[in-house]
Formats: sequence, structure tokens, C-alpha cells
Amino acid sequence: MQPQLFNFNGQPTLDSREVAKMIGKRHTDLIRDIRRYISDMSLDAKLRPAQFFIESNYKDANGRFRPCYLLTKQGCEFVANKKTGKKGNLFTAQYVSLFNDYEDRLVARPQYQIPQNMAEALQLAADQAKKLMEQQPKVDYYDTQMHNPGLMTVTEIAKDYGMSAREFNQLLHKYGIQFKQGKHWVIYHKYDGKGYTQYEPFAYNDNKGVHNNLKWTQRGRKFIYDTLKEHGILPVLEQSELLPEVNAVD
Repeated sequence: MQPQLFNFNGQPTLDSREVAKMIGKRHTDLIRDIRRYISDMSLDAKLRPAQFFIESNYKDANGRFRPCYLLTKQGCEFVANKKTGKKGNLFTAQYVSLFNDYEDRLVARPQYQIPQNMAEALQLAADQAKKLMEQQPKVDYYDTQMHNPGLMTVTEIAKDYGMSAREFNQLLHKYGIQFKQGKHWVIYHKYDGKGYTQYEPFAYNDNKGVHNNLKWTQRGRKFIYDTLKEHGILPVLEQSELLPEVNAVD
């Protein structure tokens, strides 16, 4: 299967699992090398390891979360410089072709109409997320979402409404979107399978284990927007647009 680039925060990246295959190396060994590279870079305040290697994870065949990295073009160049011989040359040719093809498609992509308000912006983001999901094979859907910068915490969405995460969670509960199960919020069963949310693993620092954080997709964010708008609740930006104009007084 042809290696695939992931868009992370507007830049193309290559999964370390793909890189490992391309250079003929075990993924665990490549992870070890990347961590060493990051450690070495951290000694120089002018270097930013995240410009080369972005920490991520994936779900293995047994449902367990495993570490991986997303390599930017600079990251691929760094790895390529460590390789010699045919494998190094072949990897260089492959990753250069992948990134060049991506840039060519970006230039050739038709320009879309710029959203004029919050509703249009959310709809555009939701449509793009849906298109991405439809284009990906089902087996790759989880990985696509984990690498999707469109995943948002409730804290981030709450800021649009000028609320704290606690206030916003209670608001979503009030309007039948989610409920609390133990210490964590989960969406109601009727919304399962609609692509509104994803769960992201979070490890406690005190070794108490791992729990799954609820995060919202762009489609979920649009769903929240539509639901709250029905009840007259709008983001702060749209609230300001509705304020009456005040004529200047000389």
C-alpha cells in the first residue's frame, strides 16, 4: 500500500510506522532512535523537536494504544541523513515524491468560498471531516481521527461561548447531549455512531492507569452549535454581531 501523508495543523506528516517500513527497520527501533534525536535536539534552545517529530499514538490489533510519531518533511530529511546506501536513497526518493505530490495537489486545489460567519465555518469544517472519513478505508479511520487536528476538548469549544468547561458540560447535559458516568462525561446512546465524538487515551502521572478523554470532532462541534442555537444560545462572536449599533454622539 502506498504510504499516506496526514495533515497535522496545516502541514503534511508521515507516520513513523510507514517510515519504518520504508527504511526496513523495526518500528520499536525507530521509536527509540527518534526519542534519542529529540533528546539531543532539546540540548539546543534554538531547536524545536516538534518541527521534526510530533508525538502521537495508534490502536493496535488488540485494542491497545501504542506510541508513534508523525514526521514532518524536516523529520524525514533528518532520518534520511542517518541512512546510507540503497535504502537511504530509496527512502529519500519516496518521501520527496510524497511531499512534492502533496504540495502540487495543494496548488491545484480549487479555491472555496470563504465562510462569512460561524455557522458557515463550522459547516465547512464538518463537511471536510465527513469527506475525509469517506475517503479513508474503514481500517484507517481510527488513525485518521487520532491525527486529525479537528478534534477539540470541551474546554476549547466552551471558550467560543465565554464559558468554563464545567458550565458548558452542564449545559450539554441540560439539553440531553451527554451525561456523567462516574467521573467522566459520555454522550447519550442515540448519538453514538454519528461521528460527533472520539475518545483519546490519557495516562495519569501518578500511575493510576489510563482513561479515555471525550473529544469532539468538527461534525460534533457543528451539532453542538445547531442544538444550542435552537435554544437561543450563540457563540460570543455572534452575540456581538447581534448587538444594536450605537450612534456616535458629538
